[in-house]
Amino acid sequence: MALIANTPTSSFLVLICFLTFSSLCTTTIEACHRTDRAALLDFKSKITADPAELLKTWNQSTDCCIKWEGVACDSKGRVVNLSRSGIFSPILDDPAFMVGTLSPSLGKLTFLRLLDLNNLKRLTGAIPQELGKLSHLTTLLLNANQLKGSIPASFQNLRKLNRLFLNDNLLSGTVPTNVFQHMSSLSELDCSENQLSGGIPSSIDKLVSLKRIDFHQNNFSGSIPSTIGHLKNLVYLILSNNQISGSIPSSMSKLVLLDSCYLSDNKLTGSIPALIGSSALQFLVLDNNMLTGKLPKSFGSLTKLLGLFARNNRLTGKIPSSFGKLRNLQYLGLSRNGFSGPIPSELVKLNATLKTLDLSFNPLSLVNIPIWISKMKLLELHLARTGLIGELPEWLSDLSSDDLSANSFLSSLDLSSNMLSGVLPAWIGKMATLSSLNISNNGFHSAIPVEIMNLSILRILDLHLNNFSGGLGSIFGDHGLSLSRYSFIDLSYNMFVGRIDNFANLGNMESLETLVLSNNRLGGSIPESLGKLNQLRTLKLAKNGFTGSIPSGVINLVSLREFDVSYNKLTGKIPPHTTPFPAASFKGNSGLCDSPLPPCKTA
Repeated sequence: MALIANTPTSSFLVLICFLTFSSLCTTTIEACHRTDRAALLDFKSKITADPAELLKTWNQSTDCCIKWEGVACDSKGRVVNLSRSGIFSPILDDPAFMVGTLSPSLGKLTFLRLLDLNNLKRLTGAIPQELGKLSHLTTLLLNANQLKGSIPASFQNLRKLNRLFLNDNLLSGTVPTNVFQHMSSLSELDCSENQLSGGIPSSIDKLVSLKRIDFHQNNFSGSIPSTIGHLKNLVYLILSNNQISGSIPSSMSKLVLLDSCYLSDNKLTGSIPALIGSSALQFLVLDNNMLTGKLPKSFGSLTKLLGLFARNNRLTGKIPSSFGKLRNLQYLGLSRNGFSGPIPSELVKLNATLKTLDLSFNPLSLVNIPIWISKMKLLELHLARTGLIGELPEWLSDLSSDDLSANSFLSSLDLSSNMLSGVLPAWIGKMATLSSLNISNNGFHSAIPVEIMNLSILRILDLHLNNFSGGLGSIFGDHGLSLSRYSFIDLSYNMFVGRIDNFANLGNMESLETLVLSNNRLGGSIPESLGKLNQLRTLKLAKNGFTGSIPSGVINLVSLREFDVSYNKLTGKIPPHTTPFPAASFKGNSGLCDSPLPPCKTA
């Protein structure tokens, strides 16, 4: 076949052929289908307020497939995506929301694959049963609204669903038993932060593709289905903050991909299975249950574990020495159990990784803080009520040094409710990285060393129930603006003396939320400068020797919720106040009168 000569005519013919071929290959979207248009307009009609104008472009005169924001269609003009979600802004309150209900007409969008109406904040009413007709739906996001009622039983028809987010609403009632029966494609399920009740539906074992399930903060009861072991693809299991009872199923050992398991704040009983998931597990949270028995030694094989929390249970025995093999462990929280000592010294092998060690309120009978802890690089050390006796070891200051080469940054130290005694040493001022210090309920005596002023980032200071004496200049003295760092101070039940109204900087404690000075020997007047503390929620000055009147600016602080000045020497009329403090907050002051005490006597 002869080649076509390169002439103007031949080039024109080639161009015509190219344009013809291109037109055949180009896909065009037809006009919006009238059924879908009507359904969308009916949805809009049920929205009574749209201040962000998310539906502004939706009108009769334009093509919903081309002009309507948040709407996408296929080549035949059928709506396949509807996405009008709210916008999160850390600066503005409710930057995008809608007021209204979900129209049942949404069920007529029979080609819909994505329905995203999340975070609109003020959508109310029930979820329409008609949404169960959306057989092509793969993504349904209705989270962060105010939807009520139950989860529709018709959802069992959503066989192609991949993601279902109903969390952060007001949904209630039981979950229909067979609702998950045919959702074999579902990979993410979130119904958390609702008011759902009843048992976890047995059909959950049909979710063979499920990677993440989150049911936390509901009212689910009953046991964890033993068939949960069928969910071989499960990575995240979050069932915390419910009323789930029974034991932890041993079948969970089959969840070989499980990364995070949160079962805290339930009513779980029995022992902890030897294995939960496999070596993939990174977080195991079992706090606030009624679990018994010992911690499995086999947990030492969970080499990827980052956090293990089993606080406030009824566990006993010793902490397994095999935990020293958890070379990636950063958080170990076992407080409020019945563990006995000693703490296994093998934990020192975690000196490069472990950041939090919380063993408080266990009968460990430690006597002394184990010296090997001095080799750790902890951020938090909590050993409250563990049987400690005697004076504080000076090596503690090495855990919280301002020497960067030491690489020690202890931020929180809790040694409360022990039998520690002696003076509070001056070297406490070297613990420059401390932001929280709790040595309450011990036998310390002495004045507070002036060196405590060196703790420039200390926010929480709890010294209550000791025998401290002297004045409070080391805490409230002339520190400039550094007092603004404090959020919590409790110095009650000691023997502090002197006046606090002569400290000019009390008004600088702008972040302070709690100030408790009760049961001391303090005197003078209640400082008016406390009326500048707009964050203050708790102020307790009971059982001291305060005189004068109650400053109006103090008792009327907007945030104040607890106020107690009982058993002092205060006089005068109690200033009018909006928060209804009980009469007990003022009793024991013979010179005080007026509401909530008896009226003042007139001359």
